[in-house]
Amino acid sequence: MKSALEIKPDISYKSAGKFEETRFEKIHNEIFKNSAEASLIVAHEIAQLIRSKQEKGKSCVLGLATGSSPIKVYEELVRMHREEGLSFSNVITFNLDEYYPMTKENNQSYHYFMHQHLFNHIDIKPENVNIPDGTVSIEELNQYCIDYEMNIKSAGGLDFQLLGIGRTGHVGFNEPGSHINSGTRIITLDHITRVDASSDFNGIDNVPKRAITMGVSTIMRSKRIVLMAWGQNKADIVKRTVQGDISSEVPATFLQNHPNATFVLDQSAAVELTRFKTPWLVGECIWTHELKSKAIVWLCQKTKQSILKLTDRDYNNNGMSDLLAQEGSAYDLNINMFNVLQHTITGWPGGKPNTDDSHRPERANPAKKRVILFSPHPDDDVISMGGTFSKLIKQGHDVHVVYQTSGNIAVTDDEALKFAEVCSDFVGPDATKINFKSVIEFLNNKSENQIDSLEVRKLKGLIRRRESYAATRYIGLKDENTHFLDLPFYETGQVKKNPLGPEDIAIVKDIIAKIKPHQVFAAGDLADPHGTHEVCLNAIFAAMAALKPERYMDDCWLWLYRGAWHEWDIHEIDMAVPLSPSEVLLKRHAILYHQSQKDRVMFQGNDSREFWVRAEDRNKNTAILYDELGLAEYEAIEAFKRFDY
Repeated sequence: MKSALEIKPDISYKSAGKFEETRFEKIHNEIFKNSAEASLIVAHEIAQLIRSKQEKGKSCVLGLATGSSPIKVYEELVRMHREEGLSFSNVITFNLDEYYPMTKENNQSYHYFMHQHLFNHIDIKPENVNIPDGTVSIEELNQYCIDYEMNIKSAGGLDFQLLGIGRTGHVGFNEPGSHINSGTRIITLDHITRVDASSDFNGIDNVPKRAITMGVSTIMRSKRIVLMAWGQNKADIVKRTVQGDISSEVPATFLQNHPNATFVLDQSAAVELTRFKTPWLVGECIWTHELKSKAIVWLCQKTKQSILKLTDRDYNNNGMSDLLAQEGSAYDLNINMFNVLQHTITGWPGGKPNTDDSHRPERANPAKKRVILFSPHPDDDVISMGGTFSKLIKQGHDVHVVYQTSGNIAVTDDEALKFAEVCSDFVGPDATKINFKSVIEFLNNKSENQIDSLEVRKLKGLIRRRESYAATRYIGLKDENTHFLDLPFYETGQVKKNPLGPEDIAIVKDIIAKIKPHQVFAAGDLADPHGTHEVCLNAIFAAMAALKPERYMDDCWLWLYRGAWHEWDIHEIDMAVPLSPSEVLLKRHAILYHQSQKDRVMFQGNDSREFWVRAEDRNKNTAILYDELGLAEYEAIEAFKRFDY
């Protein structure tokens, strides 16, 4: 099964040594195709250290991190304990941080996290587990932090420190401004850090404002440091840390001075590094079609010129003299690139019938296609491709929208209570399916971090479902072409989901087999704050791979759209669908039918704008970029990338 994280191609250099490739980088880093592969490497390094210490009769002192980054590392360590006899009897652990105040029993505490993911499943001695205590009184906290430092020293210091990195550049909770000599202490969390944690706490209002953290100096005294970063959201801060100057404004840059530190990255987290973002500035490249497109678009943006105005001097002055020599002239390069971009633009996303399709992104035949539009949540369809959705219907295609999850966790308690009270006052034919009095009682007495009851989750799912029907009816879709899968992996009642399972894949496979589509549209946006998009995309990949032997799959093309967080870069776009002003307005109204997701969005990530505003801004910005490159001027453009599954 292909992972959603394997979309980015590798960059190849002509006879470039490792030093030349990495000459802009100040910290040793290793880049892997995906986080799963990288996590195995990290886990095995830790296991090797534990065993080598055991052979010498010594303790192994580990500094451990929490958050999403190390989860797969802990899973592999647990597996090695169960299947390979890896013992943790000689291991002493010190965790980096803990929210303050925070009880150990709270399922958002790092005490809870560490026991859930690691300590409950291995043979570590309880007295060897050290996690900052979020219940210590403020009066005793200073002495507690001093004692925590002394305990690390008494254990012999940290043999290995595992780190993640926040978008502020924090390691542990050492936020911007942290001094290199700082020790374990209480700290006020940066607003960005709290925003990033808000999805775990069901809103930023519930995220603690302070935390206890090991200091920078504590971390720097570790004998070995491995920092892990996954995903495009971390790409900017990874570049600033690896290539920037050392500064307390980005505390992770202090690691540049550590003699034995390695950054372990997946491809998405590494995309902003110079050797990936603009490799022609590093050395001579092997100029693939995609790399040419990327470089020429970058050159236009840097010189603020349209494609057809670029000159030989522009190429020579910006690290692309070898490309110019290879192609002969700027004129040839410019014309070829202009034509490539021009051919991505189409007002016929399902293909234009009875036309030559040799330079069009979609096939002319069959003229009327069966189309599946997969939507991870019950609003991604209209947010990401509402205009294209409408065009496909108006142009006569048999369009089916398939909502992969119920989306129930994204409905606030207040919104659910409002609906329950209305239904309790007016009992209709469907009201008997839910005991609304019990729902109202539950919501009015719900305790902090309590998982919703099944009836509450059902109500919240119905709210999202009915909003989806309203939006698709407005777009023009028949009710019988709207499908709800409610994939089991999602139905945990909390932000943390179950892993993708065979049942999830079988459900997706069944709907594809039933419709036998010529086109499949799916969310290729991996920046979703709680990971649902990636799981849903992997379910589609697995289902389509399993169905590939079927004859109807020979005619099935997969198109990926981006969601509410990022758009495809211009050089990645294979199909650009222009929208008129009236189509932009239609898309806005369709999004606004999702009233539970308006004003109080629970999982909006690091962008405070409402989803309809984000969608319009993104589509208009794409149109502006096409215009600035010298192509036709449109009101807005929705973008898609074709994926060979």
